[in-house]
Amino acid sequence: MALELKQQLRLTQQLVMTPQLQQAIKLLQLNRLELVGLVQQELEENPVLEEFGEVDEDETSPPAEEADRIEAASETQAASAEDGVADASADEAAQTSTDDPTDAEKFADVEWQDYINSNPQTSQVSGGEDDRPSLDATLTRRATLSEHLEWQLQLANFPFEEEVAARFIIGNLDDRGFLQATISELARQSGVSEKTTEAALARVQEFDPTGVAARDLRECLLIQARVLEIDDELVLRILDECLKDLLNRNFRAVAHTLRVGIAEVSAAAEIIGRLEPRPGRAFGGEDPVYIIPDIYVYKVNDDFHVVLNDDGLPRLRINGLYRDVLTRGNDVPKDTKDYVQDKVRSALWLIKSIHQRQRTIYRVMQSIIKYQREFFERGINHLKPLNLRDVADDIEMHESTVSRVTTAKYVNTPQGIFELKYFFNSSINRVVGEAVASESVKDRIRKLITAEDPRRPLSDQRIAEMLKVANIAIARRTVTKYRESLSILSSTKRREVG
Repeated sequence: MALELKQQLRLTQQLVMTPQLQQAIKLLQLNRLELVGLVQQELEENPVLEEFGEVDEDETSPPAEEADRIEAASETQAASAEDGVADASADEAAQTSTDDPTDAEKFADVEWQDYINSNPQTSQVSGGEDDRPSLDATLTRRATLSEHLEWQLQLANFPFEEEVAARFIIGNLDDRGFLQATISELARQSGVSEKTTEAALARVQEFDPTGVAARDLRECLLIQARVLEIDDELVLRILDECLKDLLNRNFRAVAHTLRVGIAEVSAAAEIIGRLEPRPGRAFGGEDPVYIIPDIYVYKVNDDFHVVLNDDGLPRLRINGLYRDVLTRGNDVPKDTKDYVQDKVRSALWLIKSIHQRQRTIYRVMQSIIKYQREFFERGINHLKPLNLRDVADDIEMHESTVSRVTTAKYVNTPQGIFELKYFFNSSINRVVGEAVASESVKDRIRKLITAEDPRRPLSDQRIAEMLKVANIAIARRTVTKYRESLSILSSTKRREVG
């Protein structure tokens, strides 16, 4: 088969993500703290941008015609992120029209100091003492388990070789506080004898927290029982011989093995349950992350009002020095003017994108309140099924835009603090009537289990039957899935003997 070259003309259409649109989409995904960090970075990198605090009311109240000119200029500068890629492309086409004024003329016409006031839906924060970091941001980090043990090692009077072995022991502990190396491995690593390593391990196991450096759960609990001077023979025998059955709450097997009554096993299990199975728990994990809501919803009379949280978000404007550079015309070298014009355009896009982000969040929250009003009025049991498309159609935006807006953002409501994703639920059919939200069903399951008799816990099948009586059609496997998502043990492991 012969190969040949041909030339063809092909007309195609495709959507192009401009840098400005990409920035607007990126801002939609950021939560409040991330947005503050991005703005601070832009303030450092773009000399045209500057931060300003509150000014006198006379200075922040431009005439009506001036405000109209500000809005008109801003609309011609940026493509609207909420209208999607197609609208952005149309705006760009309009900007490149030969009949439009130049960028320099547009920038010169805008009163940049007053531009920020064109968005009335966001709150403003004054400078001064409010700019100081919050109290929780000034706290020092807590000590790790290794640091806590090293501090105790320095205070203890260890022989030199035992101290060397002890440091290797501390270095081989996991987050639970359990030793993850054998005596022979520790001896080889530290270069001391196994006998010395054993002695060092025995002394480290006396450190705080009690039970640290144990090689397994059994040894950990036995150490705690010894330190707490628990001399109950049955407790010690259960830990030594029947720990696996105890963990499975198989009290009958424990009673049969040790030839005692179930009531005695239950009493001993209660004592064992007070011990700490993970000594390193208090030192493990990441530092807590405190949620600062992005949105506040207040009920005033019969209406709900949305207030965006802009605390700590700098107020931006264009530096007047660079604005003057664009108004001088031919007095400024072309390279300088092009540089300033590029930076001003970038600054304008940032300001425009931030305002667009705030308006979009505001509209999404209003739509959520529209669909979930009964939840805001009466609580979780009245949460309705809702998906992203419902809100997207209501505010005439794309579904992906709503998804970005609701990611990693929280709202403070009269019912508590919730992630925006929380309001979007799959539906569970009722036996008769409208469907119910999955989160409402989870809450019902949690309440049923909380109110159960601990000696006769409800099985998943029994919970499904009770929900069916309550007009909720749900399968047993769905109950199991929801129960596990709530971190609730099975009925077998919840059972108490007494």
